[in-house]
Amino acid sequence: MIDEVQLVPDLLYAIKQAVDEDPAPGRFLLTGSANALTAPKISESLAGRVRRIELWPLAQSEIRGSTGNFADRILAGDPPQIADAPVGREAFTEVVARGGYPAVYGMSERQRRAWYRDYVQSIVERDLRDIASAHKLSEMPKLLRLLASSSAKLLDFRKLAADLQISDKTVSAYVALLRTVFLVHTAPAWRPGLRSRELQAPKLYFVDTGLLLQQLGADEARLAGDDQVTGYALETFCGTEILKHLSWAAEDVTLRHYRGQDAEIDIVLETQSGDLAAVEVKARASIRARDWRVIRDLRERSGQRFKAGVVLYAGRQTVPLGDRIWAVPISGLWA
Repeated sequence: MIDEVQLVPDLLYAIKQAVDEDPAPGRFLLTGSANALTAPKISESLAGRVRRIELWPLAQSEIRGSTGNFADRILAGDPPQIADAPVGREAFTEVVARGGYPAVYGMSERQRRAWYRDYVQSIVERDLRDIASAHKLSEMPKLLRLLASSSAKLLDFRKLAADLQISDKTVSAYVALLRTVFLVHTAPAWRPGLRSRELQAPKLYFVDTGLLLQQLGADEARLAGDDQVTGYALETFCGTEILKHLSWAAEDVTLRHYRGQDAEIDIVLETQSGDLAAVEVKARASIRARDWRVIRDLRERSGQRFKAGVVLYAGRQTVPLGDRIWAVPISGLWA
């Protein structure tokens, strides 16, 4: 077992030779706070010789000891049936503000903010410099704050470049670095045509909402009371919770987003066989017909490929909204 393997990139050549001589699986466990296979200073990818396992911050289902998998359930057309969930923003503000890093559990809110601040500082000042030769890493803290204000939104490299007064290619490279050190994740677009989806902008998520709030300079009270913070933080929370579930789902599933002309769906799950499930996120305790209109349209266009549509909301119970569409309390993510 070799920890922080990204610090010794030349070691990967020796590991490659050892694996070629004896391909028995499980001989090496390589871990690190950065993705050693995508770091710019590392030229050996170990292609065909390694299996990647990405460890996210803890999912709420892991914290609470639940064995359910939200992605598996909705793709099976069987969303969680919740009868008495907390109502309103108290249903989610605490779990969103705390985040999922194990180290923060048992800390006060002030201690958590300090931990997240120091965590980001150590990554920017140490880890990024260990894996990259970028010459303007001084821009990284400002970029992180700008990305925090764009979490769960489309990733616009040109706008970020204009705000930072650097090139969009540099911003793209920096976002790739932040993905390498597991601070952000990008979700690709979904379109009916396989080629057209590759031309659409991805959506960016901070990997943890506790970290997100620290970068926004927001606390739990502001999360509960400031609509501008609430919406994007909650969508980030729901998106990353589902991403965590996908890492142990029964099928290989890709989390995507959909945006068309005057229409969007927060999350689209697609299996390799083409089955679809759609998720909208609402911070309200009640929902309106327009909240699932685009999901309904996707159902009509997709036929039997469409397995379920879910509106995650801050209401009390699971409510059927029509054929294969339900409103599900946010706690359904860990039921």
